[in-house]
Amino acid sequence: MLLVKSLHLIFMVTWFAGLFYLPRLFVYHAQASDRISLERFKLMERKLYWGIATPGGVLSMGFGLWLWLGWFQGAGGWLHAKLALVGVLVAYHLWCGKLMLDLRHERNTRSHVWFRWFNEIPVVILFAVVMLAVFKPL
Repeated sequence: MLLVKSLHLIFMVTWFAGLFYLPRLFVYHAQASDRISLERFKLMERKLYWGIATPGGVLSMGFGLWLWLGWFQGAGGWLHAKLALVGVLVAYHLWCGKLMLDLRHERNTRSHVWFRWFNEIPVVILFAVVMLAVFKPL
C-alpha cells in the first residue's frame, strides 16, 4: 500500500505543478499582443493541460481511490473534507480548461491581474489538503 500512496503523492504533485503553471501562462497570454507569442502560449497551455495536469489529476485521483478502498474506509471527517476539496480542485481544473479554450479562440475577457488572483486558488487548496492529510483534525 505504500507504493500506491507514493504514486498518489507523485501524481498529486504533477497535477498541482500543472495547475500552478497553467494560470501563470494565462497571465502572460493575456499580456501578449504579437501573433508569435499568442500562438506559442496556445501551444504551451494545451500541452500543459492535456499532457501534464490532466494525466496527473486522473492518476492522482485513481491512486487516491485505490487508497480509500484499500485502507481508509473507516477514516473520519478529515477525509470527507479532503474529498470535498478535491472536488473543488476538479472544478478549478475544468475551469482552467474552459479559460484555455477561450484564450485559444481569442474570446478572453479577463485581465492579466484577474489571472494572477485566479492563480492563487490551488495554493489555498493545497495548503488545506496537506493540513487535513497530515493532522487529520476531524
